[in-house]
Amino acid sequence: MHYLIVSFSHKNSTLAIREKLAFVDETAQIRAMETLNANPCISESMVLSTCNRVEIVCSCSDVQAASDALFALLAGHSGLSAHELHERADIFDDEGGIHHLFSVASSLDSMVVGETQIAGQLKDAHKLSVDNGFSAQKIGRAMSYAFKCAAEVRNATNISSKPVSIASVAVAKVKESAGDISGKKALVIGSGEMSVITCKHLSAQGVDVTVMNRTFEKAEAIAAECNARVRSFEEISHAINENELLFTATGSLAPIITDDMIKPVPFDRYWFDMAVPRDIECDAALWSIALFYVDDLKEIVSENIALREDEAKLSYVIIRRHVVGFFEWLKTLSIEPLIKNMYLKASNAAQQESMRVIENGYIPKEYEYALQKATFQALKRFLHPFAERMRDGSDPMRVDTLIESMSFLMNQEEGSDLSQNSCTYYPKGK
Repeated sequence: MHYLIVSFSHKNSTLAIREKLAFVDETAQIRAMETLNANPCISESMVLSTCNRVEIVCSCSDVQAASDALFALLAGHSGLSAHELHERADIFDDEGGIHHLFSVASSLDSMVVGETQIAGQLKDAHKLSVDNGFSAQKIGRAMSYAFKCAAEVRNATNISSKPVSIASVAVAKVKESAGDISGKKALVIGSGEMSVITCKHLSAQGVDVTVMNRTFEKAEAIAAECNARVRSFEEISHAINENELLFTATGSLAPIITDDMIKPVPFDRYWFDMAVPRDIECDAALWSIALFYVDDLKEIVSENIALREDEAKLSYVIIRRHVVGFFEWLKTLSIEPLIKNMYLKASNAAQQESMRVIENGYIPKEYEYALQKATFQALKRFLHPFAERMRDGSDPMRVDTLIESMSFLMNQEEGSDLSQNSCTYYPKGK
């Protein structure tokens, strides 16, 4: 079994590419996982799609065949060639894949290092996969460790102090461009976490915030939480021309704001499109609008990375330790059944030999229990050092060889079910 991750992010793909790759709703994600899991070499899959990244996580028996299947899926989904996608993607397998997953969960791979949204996005992606039967134990184990790792990174470093996100960076950018924004009017379109964070940051700056969403009830809920106004989505053509500030973060497949909706106004306008695919498609220069897309925020992001560089170094030390711990733990899951089987075979041998001795009259029958116990204790004492050496997972290659060798010697498939044997098992005894 192998782990495989194919990653497209702000590091290797433009916004235009990420727009084509984005899985904009759960239906698209489910279709993708359905296709992947139908491949005989892929047992589990998970799709993460955010404004800055598309990640596909798989558990597979053949890395090359699974990789081919992933790129075929992405090519069909995006309309881009599999060759171009392969040239652009970051591909990680096994230890590299787990290290990347832990880095993503810990927000070390985010555009805004230390941002707080990615952990929630990962949890949502994993839940969707589990709920629909596309991932189970293998990806579940990795995700569980990833969240433990992310928690330690947050607790042991200051990487997430003064939590930041694309939304907070956008608000910082408008303050840098427009100066004091207190008293200005802002329209926030969307109902996701990005919109909530934006509303809270704006309200904290004294901005008069209006929330808009296709589902009015969702907009109402955000407005109540952030002390903002709410407006019907049907009024979007009027609303975009009545506010100095505009922030969009919807899941729309097509632009929701175009040139034909925009009118001249007597004030400066600052618009931030935080959606992938983009919500705004217009000639900003024609309308004298300062328009910023996700990738335009990289200057502030770079400053963020520089400020957090030392914390990031410490975080990677933590991540590396968790990666090693994860694979050591995985090895024990394969080794313990072998050790159990070894002791069970010893118990069977002790029982059979005790019965033979009793039946042949070498020892009185009333000593049967003591004889069996003494025989098994002798075998346990002999086997104990071998079991301890097998549990030593410090060298993964050595452990792999051990598992294969012991499985062959005991004629046991790795992970076979030994529960049918009723003999006593003493894994730690001497």
